[in-house]
Amino acid sequence: MLIAELYASLQGEGLLTGTPSVFVRASGCNLRCWFCDTPYTSWQPEGDDWSVEEIVVEVERLRGEGKLPEAVGCISEAQCTIVQLEKVHFVRQGGLMHPTEPIHHVVITGGEPMLYAEMIPLCQRLRAGGLHITIETAGTLFLPVDCDLMSISPKLASSTPAEVRAGRWAARHEQTRHRADVIERLTSDYNYQLKFVIDRPADLEEVNCWLAKFPRVNRHRVLLMPQGIDVVGLVQIGTWLEPYCREHGFVYCPRKHIEWYGARRGT
Repeated sequence: MLIAELYASLQGEGLLTGTPSVFVRASGCNLRCWFCDTPYTSWQPEGDDWSVEEIVVEVERLRGEGKLPEAVGCISEAQCTIVQLEKVHFVRQGGLMHPTEPIHHVVITGGEPMLYAEMIPLCQRLRAGGLHITIETAGTLFLPVDCDLMSISPKLASSTPAEVRAGRWAARHEQTRHRADVIERLTSDYNYQLKFVIDRPADLEEVNCWLAKFPRVNRHRVLLMPQGIDVVGLVQIGTWLEPYCREHGFVYCPRKHIEWYGARRGT
C-alpha cells in the first residue's frame, strides 16, 4: 500500500471523538474534492510503499509507545472520553491528556484506503491483534474487510471541483462520487456512521434527499460536519449547522483535531 503517514493521535471526528488511535493514512484517491484537507493523498499523492507486515509492526510500535502530538489548545479529560465505548484513563502532560495504557484503536484513512486489496489481509492482521478498526471511506468502493466502524463520508454535489482547476477530474469526480450499491452494502454489512461535509445551507437539502433513498439509515448515525481547516471557518458554519442538527435529529460533528492541533500532518 502507498502510505502517506502513520501516527498516533486523538480521533477528532465522529462518534469516537476523543479516542486515542493509531492512524494509517493511505495515499491515492478516486475522487478530487475541491476542499480536500489532505491533498498530499489525492491531488498530489505522496508516500512510500509499505507491506502489510511493515504496517502492522509500525502500528504495534505506535500503540505501545502511546505518544500523542502536543496540542495547540488545552484538552480536558472530558473531551477524551470515548462515545458509546468505555472510559479511557489519561494522565496530563503539559496541555495534552495522554492515555495510561496501550492504544486499542486503529483508524485506516486516506485518501481512499478501499483502493487497495491489501486492506483485506491488513485488517485481518489488525483484528487478530485485538485492535478496534475504523475505516474512513467515501463509500464508492467495496472490499470485504474486517471492520468495527465503517466511517462513510458520502460526497455531495458541492464537493465537485471546477473544471478549470481539475480538468477531466471534474467530470470523473461527479460521475464517481455516489455509488448507491456500495452504500447499501456498507451500511448493511457493518456498524457504520455517515459523515457529511457541509459547506453551505443548500447542502442540507441534498443530505435529506440523499437519506430519503436509504430509509433504513438511522439518523442517530448521520453526522453533519462543517467544511473548513481553521477554527474561524468551522465556527462560522457551526453557528447555523449545530442548531439545525439539534432541530432535525442529526449529530453535529465538530472537527476537534483542528481545535486541538491545527491543520497539520500527524494529527
